[in-house]
Amino acid sequence: MYTEQANILSEHFGLNNNSDNKVTIKPIGNGHINTTLLLQGANAPVVVQKLNKYVFPEPNELVNNARLIEQHLTNKKQDNNYDLEIIKHVATVNQDYLIDIKGDSWRGLEFIGGSYSEDVVANVQQAKIAANAFGQFAAALADFDATQLFSVIPDFHHLAKRIDALKEAANLDKSARLKSAQDEVDFCLSQNALIDELETLKSQLPLRACHNDTKINNMLFCSKQHNAKAVIDLDTCMSGYWLFDFGDMVRTFCSPEEEDSTNLDNVVIREDIFAAIVEGYVTPLENLITQAEKQSFWLGAKVMCLMIGVRFLTDYLDGDNYFSIKRAGHNLDRAKNQFALYQDLLKKEDKLKALLD
Repeated sequence: MYTEQANILSEHFGLNNNSDNKVTIKPIGNGHINTTLLLQGANAPVVVQKLNKYVFPEPNELVNNARLIEQHLTNKKQDNNYDLEIIKHVATVNQDYLIDIKGDSWRGLEFIGGSYSEDVVANVQQAKIAANAFGQFAAALADFDATQLFSVIPDFHHLAKRIDALKEAANLDKSARLKSAQDEVDFCLSQNALIDELETLKSQLPLRACHNDTKINNMLFCSKQHNAKAVIDLDTCMSGYWLFDFGDMVRTFCSPEEEDSTNLDNVVIREDIFAAIVEGYVTPLENLITQAEKQSFWLGAKVMCLMIGVRFLTDYLDGDNYFSIKRAGHNLDRAKNQFALYQDLLKKEDKLKALLD
């Protein structure tokens, strides 16, 4: 399927310097947004990505952001202040970091071997390891000037604007899907109190360089020791607040089901996993985090569970333009899944907040 692109990319990255060597290309990962492939030729393999320009209309800025983060982490590692491996961009033979192939933007990343990722957290130890890795990542960037980062997706975690986008999609109903999702739309619009709570709290928090997509599958485990190997997928690294990174871990770690599962009775918050996230994430930050930030984490958990559901629902109503789908109604299924998780979170508020305190 990607034979033509493979040949062009292998030339750019110098992988076809042996006439007897065959260039191979195959999909890797389970990302919703970009197309990620492993390109293998005469030299070391390169992870190549076709960036989704509908989501990331300024691919140069995305690459610049990620390379700033890479350099900061590299400096930390050289000073023995960061233990994880670092996902780095690979320059072409012409020292470029972005390639245009028939209007598509492609880039190369170093392949981190001897590793694996998980889509669902299997146990408490996995949750603690992954949360600790994201905590180490945040701690290493605590002295990074977040204002350097370009906003590759403006208002990415702006709940009020996400709700407004949902209202607009529902009013337009351009794909004639509102009837099948009216209950979910009504539910989202009934949660407006969360918007005011979030806007009030943000004024008390320091601006941080954040990962903004702390899903379990954005952390690589070591294949031999099964400890943390690398935090990956720096595409959404922007200025923000740690409450969102914490909340996204709760959203993606705590359910025993994948985020598109239709087995909604099983979509629940596992309290032991929540406790492991708190311990794992906060420990590397304990000398850096403010009291207001720690108190904001509960709000982050609520906001992220609701907001990603809102985004899935909006994309469903809009015709599935943002998140890749594998079946009809896929984004609606994802939205229902997230709302089930959000409602279980609210049911367990007293127990979970006690774990944070």
